[in-house]
Amino acid sequence: MRTVPGRTDRVVVVGAGLAGLSAALRLRGAGREVTVVERGPQPGGRAGRVEHAGYALDTGPSVLTAPGLIRDALACVGETLEDRLELLPLETTYRAQYADGSTLDVHADPEAFAAEAERVCGPGSGAEVRAYLQHIRDLDRLQWDVFIDRNLDSPLDLVGRPMVELARKGGFGRLAPHVDKRLTDERLRRLFSFQALYAGVSPFTAIAAYAVIAELDIGKGVWHPVGGIHAVPAALAAAAAAAGVVFRYDTTVASLDIRGGRAVGVRLEDGELLPADAVVVTVDRPDTLVPRRARKVKPVYSPSCVAIHVGVRQEFADRAHHTISFGASWREVFTELTQTGRPMSDPSLLISMPSKTDRTLAPEGGQVISIVAPTPNQDRHSGGNPDIDWAALGPRYRDEVLQTMEARGWTGLTGSIEVEEMLTPQDWADQGMAAGTPFALAHTFAQTGPFRPSTYPRGGLENVVLAGSSVQPGVGVPMVLVSGRLAAERITGKVPA
Repeated sequence: MRTVPGRTDRVVVVGAGLAGLSAALRLRGAGREVTVVERGPQPGGRAGRVEHAGYALDTGPSVLTAPGLIRDALACVGETLEDRLELLPLETTYRAQYADGSTLDVHADPEAFAAEAERVCGPGSGAEVRAYLQHIRDLDRLQWDVFIDRNLDSPLDLVGRPMVELARKGGFGRLAPHVDKRLTDERLRRLFSFQALYAGVSPFTAIAAYAVIAELDIGKGVWHPVGGIHAVPAALAAAAAAAGVVFRYDTTVASLDIRGGRAVGVRLEDGELLPADAVVVTVDRPDTLVPRRARKVKPVYSPSCVAIHVGVRQEFADRAHHTISFGASWREVFTELTQTGRPMSDPSLLISMPSKTDRTLAPEGGQVISIVAPTPNQDRHSGGNPDIDWAALGPRYRDEVLQTMEARGWTGLTGSIEVEEMLTPQDWADQGMAAGTPFALAHTFAQTGPFRPSTYPRGGLENVVLAGSSVQPGVGVPMVLVSGRLAAERITGKVPA
């Protein structure tokens, strides 16, 4: 593993999102003097929060998996997860809702889930689910330490038995056929392949190795942090500050001060210079600060989304914490999102109602609900559509999404909204996210593992490393937490567990 040469005593981290916080905790735990510069008023980055009229709306990720990564980051400064955060395991990970009117509850307990599959999908389905859960567990075992949880400098880093085993298990085929071969019922097939969209690709083009994404939520479980997802970066930042990390909020970085191939400081928008021996850049578009970072091929970006976050004066007592609401269309949905650049004509939606589990988030008699509707991004090369005028389409599309939910059983939702926050691809673009997507580079084969931009790109500045969803290992809360650790190790060297 290549590491930053020379002195690295003072480190400036650009961005207080999950990747930046993960890096800051590890750097501070390794004895570095750390300053985190964040343009927003609080930590969290994409994991934002809006509070109004007694409702607390998470405006970023809604599904939390792999809490051990949070525990590990806190341990770097001698903190425990239990002292900083209360996590509640969800007994029902998801409720899958299908166009034929059937529903299937994904239970955290694998035997309960298998029994539910048998009840809903028919004889033999339970056995298929048990076997498939074991299969993705095996895939995860092969991939995590070798393919995900390490810095990769070259494809040669992957040469070895795990990659041979992964190939034998069909990991380099296509995901949809891989799933179809092992599960008979179409509803189960969708349930175990929709996660490809988390990686920014269609299950019909994704490599089968991405079946392991289902292991993170369906296999290993989902948790809810009391106070909402934003409680995670708040806890990490509080622990980092207690350990001596300095935070500069409402502060924008203008540029890096570069001399002789190294960054000697971080220049703020007001002209102040923060001296640095090393810099961690976690912004969505690193090229804006690290101009020497070369990109040989045109990137492919993930689809974007319209995210609608509402506080409603209605209880919806019969609803689950997380609902995946599938439309009748399936393959056509991915064609629209990744090829023709059209919003889904028959949308599949991720609906989260965290106040079902955590009553601190809403007033009595109310709920907070987040609806994520995938949409094309704004990059034509990636199958997106830069010509969509979201200022004009956004309100109409919002109404269509809410009408779809009403038709799928969320009766009275539209008329009971008291608080609302909506984000469209144009809003993501205005926040500086490439191609107007919060999901960064798609996990195509050419942008996966050692082919994804490195935490320490060759040809860049010798003391500047990168973290976040745009680099290794990729998109999602677990991946960006890992990315922060990998970036810190480029500065400190690998720290023994």
